[in-house]
Amino acid sequence: MPANLPGLVRTLVRSPLNFLCNLADAPVIVLVYHRVARLASDPEMLAVTPENFRAQMRHLKENVTLVRFEDDWAKGPRPAVAVTFDDGYADNALEALPILEEVGVPATFFVSTGTIGTSRKFWWDELEGIIMEGRQLPSRFTLNDGGFGKSWPTGTERERQQFYRDIVPFMKSIDPERREGWLAQLRRWAESGDEGDQTHRAMTVEELRLLAGSDLVTVGAHTVTHSRLSALTVAAQQEEIEVSKRQLEAWLGREITVISYPYGKRSDYTDETVALCRKAGFSKAAANFPGQAHRWTDPYRIPRLLVRDWPQEEFAARLRGVWTR
Repeated sequence: MPANLPGLVRTLVRSPLNFLCNLADAPVIVLVYHRVARLASDPEMLAVTPENFRAQMRHLKENVTLVRFEDDWAKGPRPAVAVTFDDGYADNALEALPILEEVGVPATFFVSTGTIGTSRKFWWDELEGIIMEGRQLPSRFTLNDGGFGKSWPTGTERERQQFYRDIVPFMKSIDPERREGWLAQLRRWAESGDEGDQTHRAMTVEELRLLAGSDLVTVGAHTVTHSRLSALTVAAQQEEIEVSKRQLEAWLGREITVISYPYGKRSDYTDETVALCRKAGFSKAAANFPGQAHRWTDPYRIPRLLVRDWPQEEFAARLRGVWTR
């Protein structure tokens, strides 16, 4: 029996995450959040309640080394965790930031610039509002589109839920102009407007500056219209990438050096996307599939663990699961 076995056992009991990570190459796990909010409806499961978010951040602060996304991880302590957010919801500044500052956790916020400072919702939130709100709707919706046409029954709540689940993947896969045309059809069909609301709004420019003013915060780009880059032409991808960078730099008066791909699965960006990000001056790009970031990981294809509204115990277990794969 090894002489230090009792000590190893005590280490495993007190901090199983660090013990397991030190058995092999020490990776970085990058977490991705979207919202810190209490929502009555959340079909995309993007929101973590403030209570669970605070417990998750405290767990990280007490159990792992924290790094920033833009850090050179090869030179820093490992194993480690980096916290990131996507999209640019107002609750990032109003709910997430105070908790991060209270606990002392750094985070990178990837911001889609097209909705910042506007009254428009993100397209998926507007879609949910049109289809799932309690108003009386026609019994069927027929989409008129030159390349794709389909009809859905919408007379019951169950049919509307299925309609929402069916149309979301299609809307992810089209360019922003075509998607806006589909939304316009839906607004006319439902006799609804395109106004935003306080629950689902994006940050104002002032709130973005408040967020960026924290010493714990880094701001990164997340395109302009939050479109699937692999569905766009190379020229359209370049515009999405470069314009979002310029807009953020103009608002914040600093260089933006990191980006995340909308949706972020391997099918949502291409080799051309990576080349365009490198050419635009980004040093790292975040994807959105689970995995570990190692010293040999492509800095333009960094995996991330999508965090749901997990209590602290499940959050800790999920982290251990990624670390020991």
